[in-house]
Amino acid sequence: MERKKLSIVCFSGDFDKALAAFTLATGAAAVNWEVKMFFTFWGLNVLKKKTGRAWIGSGVLAKVFNFLMGGKRNLPLSRLNFGGASPALMTGMMKKNNVATLDELIVAAKELGIDFVACEMAMHILGIKKDDLDDHVQNVVGVATFLDASKDGHIIFI
Repeated sequence: MERKKLSIVCFSGDFDKALAAFTLATGAAAVNWEVKMFFTFWGLNVLKKKTGRAWIGSGVLAKVFNFLMGGKRNLPLSRLNFGGASPALMTGMMKKNNVATLDELIVAAKELGIDFVACEMAMHILGIKKDDLDDHVQNVVGVATFLDASKDGHIIFI
């Protein structure tokens, strides 16, 4: 029997949307689906090695964009962000209720063999190099390659 496939396009830099993407990805992988996560534009923040604000990228404008976007530690909530305090508050609520945090879900995704793929075009625009990303990112590809690898499966955008 052929495994079901799920590909998630992660284009948001919002904490709650990253949480939803990793929850779906790890849930699908846990029931033996083949899962790919394609990170583009603001979604690349989740994969940056530097989890805080950093002047990475080539060119002045790219460095400013990357600094302002921050990294995984700076993902805002899409609503009710309260000046950046909400992700920490949400993480505390998750721990209190024995729900996996975003960091725990990312570790689980790696352990479950979920394929992290970075968008070549977005990286080029933002001046990000593969070395700037988590070591789990094995592939940097364009949209056509991602779509070909995702054919015959479900593709969702978060």
